[in-house]
Amino acid sequence: MRLLLIHADKFEYETKEKAVKEPEPLSDHGKKGGLQDGLVVFSTVEKTDEESPENTVANAAESIEEVLGWLKTKRVMIYPYAHLSTSLASRDPAIKILKALEQKLADNGYEVSRSPFGWYKGFTITAKGHPLSELSRTITSKQAKQVAAPIKSEYAIMDEAGELHSPETFRGGPGQEEFQSLIEKEALKKGLTGGQPRFLEYARRFGIEWESYADAGHMRFGPEADMMIQLLSDYANTVTRRIGIPILNVRGTNMFDVNVQPIKEHLQLFGSRAYELSVDERDFVLRYAACFQQFSMVKDWTLSYRTLPFGTLEVADSYRMEQSGELLLSFRLRKFLMPDLHIYLTDLKQSIDVGKKVHEIIYEEIRKLHREYVSIYNTTRSFFKEHKALFLDLVKVEKKPILLNFVPDGIYYWVLNVEYNIVDDLDRPREIATFQIDIGNAKRFDIHYANEKGERVYPVIIHTAVLGGLERFLFALLDSAVRMEKQKKKPMLPAWVSPVHTRIIPISKQFISDAMKLLERLEKEGLRVDLDDRDDTLQSRIREAERAHIKDKGGGRGVSDESPDLSQNAVPATWLQKTLESCPR
Repeated sequence: MRLLLIHADKFEYETKEKAVKEPEPLSDHGKKGGLQDGLVVFSTVEKTDEESPENTVANAAESIEEVLGWLKTKRVMIYPYAHLSTSLASRDPAIKILKALEQKLADNGYEVSRSPFGWYKGFTITAKGHPLSELSRTITSKQAKQVAAPIKSEYAIMDEAGELHSPETFRGGPGQEEFQSLIEKEALKKGLTGGQPRFLEYARRFGIEWESYADAGHMRFGPEADMMIQLLSDYANTVTRRIGIPILNVRGTNMFDVNVQPIKEHLQLFGSRAYELSVDERDFVLRYAACFQQFSMVKDWTLSYRTLPFGTLEVADSYRMEQSGELLLSFRLRKFLMPDLHIYLTDLKQSIDVGKKVHEIIYEEIRKLHREYVSIYNTTRSFFKEHKALFLDLVKVEKKPILLNFVPDGIYYWVLNVEYNIVDDLDRPREIATFQIDIGNAKRFDIHYANEKGERVYPVIIHTAVLGGLERFLFALLDSAVRMEKQKKKPMLPAWVSPVHTRIIPISKQFISDAMKLLERLEKEGLRVDLDDRDDTLQSRIREAERAHIKDKGGGRGVSDESPDLSQNAVPATWLQKTLESCPR
């Protein structure tokens, strides 16, 4: 079964004439129809759907309900549409499946209408135009997966004094507009704004693109973008060392057997986003972070209380089966790079002490971009009540209220899971960094250490990506450039991640030799420099440099004295100015 789903402001149809010899009988109310502010499901029933119509209906209903949940609407129109496939089901099975789908959605509490099968119809539609307003689905008749019931959670706001407030009544003060946006989108489930993110234009300039020859959600990086990703990887390694504990770099595979018991148990917690495949009659999952590889490795190490705490780190290629309609370049991907750090600790008290340091560093990094995170603290009421002092300490770093999401005890392997969000130029919260206190996976994977008495003890594990996924941190950098532009500033990247610090443009061919000498001198001093000696006008080359975000402050793109102190590449603009003044004109 093929589905095309359109979130419409308005949809209307009118039957015209028969499209097949024996169309579905036409009732009076079926001659015309429509809906306001709902989901139109253009539906093609295929030949293979006749083999197991019950499963087809169940799977189609599940997929449609998922989208209706995202859109926060109960209104849906089933519209037979033969043009999504060339392998069409016969008349009677097709009508039976469409009627069953209509009935199942109605039984589940939705306002459902259906246009008649087998008629040519004229229709008008006005689509809403946001990222989820146009989606497609391919439904098979395979047995529907058992879907766990949604986990009920409860949101609350904790202010800087530790008082709890209802999200419905809380109003943030001046400067808390982004936090209020987080509350509205996450706790109050208000609709998200649509539109085309401005950062996409910047991404294209650096060669950050989708790979059309791969599965959806996979990216490719041109030369400049690849340099940026490598610099981000190096920087993630540097930042994690500031936690102040031993960090061991490891590396492994990305494919794991789903029948290995700890993998199987962990997958049940992860749900439908697992990226699975079959090879030689075995089922595998592509890892969605570095957990599987690092845990599989550390369980074979001999540990004692003297070796803890320590961390394992890998910039891991990670995979998640995100819905195609939610994919966003450099942010929501099916394949991405995660600088995934796991810290092994003797007990919960030590994890809290180290966790506070991790939290501080996460905030230090985003503030170097002159941005603030608005965070969701997923936890249980029992952990919050017992460790409220921890939350107060974390709030001191935030310097603003926090959004708490209370989940039931005993469901997740973690007792605290913090999601660090920026609010982008579309006023949408976007999770970048993450931090978890894990009390369940050490036992699941049999990771243990010997305490002072020689007893076997399971450590507490901190999961964190201080920068977040590399592509997501790159998204934050580009979105920050968008913000600069909106503030009438020159959009710039930090010097340490800028592919080119300086571009030299000789005004005529007679200066190319001097330009090459200047280039060599600047490269020796640690700057990334290129030279534009093309046979083109000076104005054109300057315009191209500006388009590529090579600006005149400090000679280049993103050169700023406020850049993170990473390496010799962060050269102060004042030094560059003096160098240029001393060079031949």
